[in-house]
Amino acid sequence: MSETLALDILGDWRRSHDCGALRATDVGSDVCLMGWAQFRRDHGGLIFIDLRDRGGLTQVVFCPEGSESALERAHVLRTEFVLAVKGRVRARPEGMANPNMPTGAVEVEVAEFKLLNTAITPPFPIEDRIDASELLRLKYRYLDLRRPKLAANFMLRHRAVQSIRRYLDELGFLEVETPVLTKSTPEGARDFLVPSRVNNGSFYALPQSPQLFKQLLMMSGFDRYYQVVKCFRDEDLRADRQPEFTQVDIEMSFVDEEQVMGMAETMVKTMFREAAGVTLPAVFPRMPFAEAIRDYGLDKPDIRFDLKLVDVTSIVRGSGFQVFAKAELVKGIRVPGGGALSRKEIDDLTEFVKIYGAKGLAWIKIKEDEWQSPFAKFLSDEERQGLTDAFGLEIGDIVFFQAGASDMVNNALGYLRLQLGERFKLIPEDSFAPVWITDFPLLEYDAEAKRWVARHHPFTSPQPGQMGTIESAPGEALARAYDLVLNGSEIGGGSIRIHDRESQRAMFAVLGIGAEEAEDKFGFLLRALEYGAPPHGGIAFGLDRLIMILAGAKSIRDVIAFPKTQKALCLLTEAPGEVSNNQLRELGIKLRTREKDKEQS
Repeated sequence: MSETLALDILGDWRRSHDCGALRATDVGSDVCLMGWAQFRRDHGGLIFIDLRDRGGLTQVVFCPEGSESALERAHVLRTEFVLAVKGRVRARPEGMANPNMPTGAVEVEVAEFKLLNTAITPPFPIEDRIDASELLRLKYRYLDLRRPKLAANFMLRHRAVQSIRRYLDELGFLEVETPVLTKSTPEGARDFLVPSRVNNGSFYALPQSPQLFKQLLMMSGFDRYYQVVKCFRDEDLRADRQPEFTQVDIEMSFVDEEQVMGMAETMVKTMFREAAGVTLPAVFPRMPFAEAIRDYGLDKPDIRFDLKLVDVTSIVRGSGFQVFAKAELVKGIRVPGGGALSRKEIDDLTEFVKIYGAKGLAWIKIKEDEWQSPFAKFLSDEERQGLTDAFGLEIGDIVFFQAGASDMVNNALGYLRLQLGERFKLIPEDSFAPVWITDFPLLEYDAEAKRWVARHHPFTSPQPGQMGTIESAPGEALARAYDLVLNGSEIGGGSIRIHDRESQRAMFAVLGIGAEEAEDKFGFLLRALEYGAPPHGGIAFGLDRLIMILAGAKSIRDVIAFPKTQKALCLLTEAPGEVSNNQLRELGIKLRTREKDKEQS
């Protein structure tokens, strides 16, 4: 093939169908398709090409019956060349239909074609079943997005967003855009800062959420607001987290928890049905935070399988096994039939729980004639009976234990539960189990900072009658907050807000935010609260995470068009990058010399 091929222009050619549209009912129709050559098969007197666009694949055939000249020219075609073809739809020969393709009953007999562009060999095949590394695929993301599975994810995302917009519009919500350049306020994660050229030495912050602006819109009388909005948090990344992500942000005036949760629940059910044909439960169950921690160890429980944690602190208090005897909390998790696990598999699980602060993993295998365990000899007959009754132990089971501080015990066993659910295939495939988590603690103690911090954010209202409790017993106050959890992932969270100035000042005081700092950071909000703020509340959904679950994707990066890596890098554009000294001077910024640069100089 020559180095350079003459390329055609479209002229008066117009697509009649996308490449996933043709069916048996189209046999005999003259069509014009355009797309990329997915596969090419040369059978001597026939050339077959699977033509691909975002709609799907159609097999086109170059043959003497269609056009001798087109067949002759088609010998130059290669994978990922861009084509336009005209021809007639015909039924595939008997026995040659492909039931795995929507268009598999037909093919297009090419009468003429135009070569619109050539392509060099891609660094990985443009198909779903590939073993290319994610790093390579992110570097060539525009090629990765051609793969049918990823293209389908973004069509699903589009349908989901359109469904949400229709639903909220029908309920009288206004879509209002809020600023991207705003003021840095303490909201939990680190802010991304943007230096100001006009006001040297001052910085904007990219919003972690539109929280304050949507509350101000309620104070403006907008009554019902929503926005599909970009948010930014400078935090450590993982499979379901990105530095920039999309929220469906919603706020309502003159409402209580029931109204917000009811609206949100119906929205999610509507979106799943319209975007993916999935029917969710008619009513989402509700679970208090304390129950979620007690039974599942986490405030985002995956309730698709029934492997629960059991508190055995009272049973082993004073035990001969000293790790249990004096621990603040001892909990266990029984795995029916888990006694078949090998010592290596148990060691692997031990290393896993260390990620969550555990020092090790105690275990007992229930054998027919003994309890097999490094510490079983320290247990009395009474303790063995107590454990048997608490867990309902049977021969062939294994029980894993954690002992120590309650946060560590619950966290380690909570994530171990998920690991065991996957290991023993206890989680039903293609199932969706939503649950509302309610009655959250309003505050939690930060031992490192030695002060109370807001569990959600400092604008969340305490439950009725508990405003005094936040001062006298901060750890006992409950929030008017609610999270929606789906398959073990938090997909949405919200609260009823504080809507009067004095209550907001009292909350700031408990959080160690004095009057001067409150005025500096939140003066605009405190002033707005003096002008007749209505009772209001809302919720925000993580759209990327929601679509990830709906699409059955393993990573949030599979539903974001141009995502960052776990180190917050864009391999495609090579961002973040350095900027010129002139740009820095305009911004009034001087960079400190990095230690590794000093060593090299």
